[in-house]
Amino acid sequence: MINKPDKNEIRRRKHVRVRKKIAGTPARPRLCVFRSNMHIYAQVIDDSTGATLAAASTLDKDIKAKLPSGSTKDGAREVGDLVARRAIEKGISEVVFDRSGYIYHGRVAALAEAAREAGLTF
Repeated sequence: MINKPDKNEIRRRKHVRVRKKIAGTPARPRLCVFRSNMHIYAQVIDDSTGATLAAASTLDKDIKAKLPSGSTKDGAREVGDLVARRAIEKGISEVVFDRSGYIYHGRVAALAEAAREAGLTF
């Protein structure tokens, strides 16, 4: 009997497919999102050098103090706002959005909308 892949395996396959086409450049780095059951993470990555230019998560002290839980849309909005502010401080205003195989809904969408409102364009 063949085992069916679980949701996370399907997401990883989608992510690999998308990453073949999307790459962050120095002019337009990649805003990558990772969502776990408890937290959400965002990084602005320059794939040509493999460097993380800005990052934020619900584990940051600034955000963790404000929220009772890191697994809510409010937490995702805070992370989106913080990663956008940190990227803009480094002179990055345009990014490519990489949702890592997650559907654009809920926490992923909240993070993206907050990053846009804070000044990032993608």
